[in-house]
Amino acid sequence: MSGTGPARGAPAHADLELSVQVAAPPEHTWAVLTDWARQGEWMLGTTVAVTGGDGHSVGSTLSAKTGYGAFGFVDTMEVSEYDAKGRRCVVRHTGRLVRGEGEFAVTPNGRAGMCTVHWSERLELPFGVVGRVGWAAGRGVFSAGVRYSLRRLARLCEAEAGG
Repeated sequence: MSGTGPARGAPAHADLELSVQVAAPPEHTWAVLTDWARQGEWMLGTTVAVTGGDGHSVGSTLSAKTGYGAFGFVDTMEVSEYDAKGRRCVVRHTGRLVRGEGEFAVTPNGRAGMCTVHWSERLELPFGVVGRVGWAAGRGVFSAGVRYSLRRLARLCEAEAGG
């Protein structure tokens, strides 16, 4: 085995890590980020609902519809880690199309009233070689959409915090 691809039978992964600086207190940014019902205000083409639990504890389940009109898919998730004090959440994507793990965290960046939002995904690519080719072709667009959404989150938090 050359080590350049996934082992035979093992799923290929799509990894994405992005961050954005926010001129708002970390506590406020965390509250907005984890207000699942409001995620559609900043996440491009997505609405999220809590389907089980309180949405702020391990075992809570979420359902995110991403897309526009008849074009889209549902991404189901389960909260596998939730640390409100440390402002970190990990979700396990459990859907038929989207599987893997997502993590986001809010950290102070050393200046009063400022923070950084970190977002990462490690997703299993479906459809074998077709999924790998599709990710290679679409990674830039997907990354741009998440980056755009994170900038919208920053603007929303800053406006609400008076920043």
